[in-house]
Amino acid sequence: MAVVDLFSTRQKRLRREVPKVYSYDSLPSALRVQIVHIWREGFGTPTEEGYGITCPVLDAFREINRMLCKEFGVFALTDRMREDAFTSVANYFLRCDDIEQALDVVELAFSYLKLMAQGDRFYYTSTATPDDAIQELNDRFKQHGVGYCFEPTLHKIVRVDSQFAHSNIVKPALSILAEKRFRAANEEFGKAHQHYREGRFQECIADCLKAFESTIKVICATHKWPFNSSDSSKPLIRVCFDHHLIPNYLESQFASLRTLLETGVPTIRNKTSGHGQGERYREIPAHLAGYALHLTASNILFLSECENAVS
Repeated sequence: MAVVDLFSTRQKRLRREVPKVYSYDSLPSALRVQIVHIWREGFGTPTEEGYGITCPVLDAFREINRMLCKEFGVFALTDRMREDAFTSVANYFLRCDDIEQALDVVELAFSYLKLMAQGDRFYYTSTATPDDAIQELNDRFKQHGVGYCFEPTLHKIVRVDSQFAHSNIVKPALSILAEKRFRAANEEFGKAHQHYREGRFQECIADCLKAFESTIKVICATHKWPFNSSDSSKPLIRVCFDHHLIPNYLESQFASLRTLLETGVPTIRNKTSGHGQGERYREIPAHLAGYALHLTASNILFLSECENAVS
């Protein structure tokens, strides 16, 4: 069997291997080294520059370096002034103890790769397409039992609690939100995932509701169903039922559906992040925010399927 076939077989096996427990507070050193290798394959190998000659890979990492320095509030990522931009970013990433900053490096590099690797920008020295590089990154996360993945539609690293839920609920919902008309909802759902990853669970739930309401508004606007721009989830859901987004003959079978939609994400948000906290500080548990994310994705999927049925 050829070496390429051996690696292909290994990659397929990695995608099938799902760990029972994910970790979120560290990136193993072997995973970090593998990610740097993926950068080399996706961006290409940095080449020597000279008078009038620039390397697109180094150009890319100079910009990544600059953005990271600004974000982290430093003038340089390392104290080795003679390092090229790729080496500087790589060395910082390999040695960074702060998990959030390390994930920020991964997120920015792969976002840049996805956005900028158009045409032949990195064609001459890269050996993997941006999509293949992102797929391998996510496979490596899974291989090491690290509960994160890069979602190209959001250009963000998101936290994964359940591989089944992420693959069968969240990713299909993100595919729907990738449509141009759902741009606002996509941004809000992306912010919810970022808040969740960074432990801001109150903000996560608030943005889940925004994404849910924005999705309904887009569907109503698409079909010219009247609603007020200031409507909350309850009147918006009523508009959907009044215009038979869900067929009448199914309402008896889905008697609890209106209750589920009306008291799912909206109620979580109202009881946690929607109003002032008063004298007692409310600590939102991670599992509640995770439930809100999955419920929001499930509702978006359901509403999309209903819209397809009436179109």
